[in-house]
Amino acid sequence: MIRAVLDTNVYVAALLSRDGAPARLMGSLSDGLFDVVVCPALLDELRGVLARPKISQRISQRDARAYVEWVERVGLSDKDPVDILSISPDPDDDYLIALARQSGAGVIVSGDAHLLSLALGGLRVLSPAAFAELIDALR
Repeated sequence: MIRAVLDTNVYVAALLSRDGAPARLMGSLSDGLFDVVVCPALLDELRGVLARPKISQRISQRDARAYVEWVERVGLSDKDPVDILSISPDPDDDYLIALARQSGAGVIVSGDAHLLSLALGGLRVLSPAAFAELIDALR
C-alpha cells in the first residue's frame, strides 16, 4: 500500500472543486487505494486555511469542520515531527518532509512548485495529477 503525505493545498483544492486530480485523490482515499499520513500540525494548518475569509466564503464552517474530521478519521495519525531540517525554499513546508520521513511515507503530494522541484533521495514529491495517475493505475 502506498503511504503518502498530502500538502494542505491538495485537501483544499479537492474541497473547492469536485473535478480534477485532488478530488479524484479524495475518492481514491475513500476507496482505500492508498494511505495518507496526518499529524496535529497538518490538521491545524488545514483548519486555519479553511477558516480564511477567501475560503470560508465558499465553504461553510460546518462543512469545513466535517471535512477535517473526515481527513483525521481516514488518515494514519502520527505525532508532529520534531527533527525538522531546513530543506524547502518555504520553511513552512519542511514539516511535511519530516512527517513523510518519520512515518515511512514514500510520497509527498503537493501543488507547490518549490516542493515539486526538490530532490529528496528515496522520497518522491508528485503533483496531484501525477499521483492520481499512479493511483488510478492500481484500480
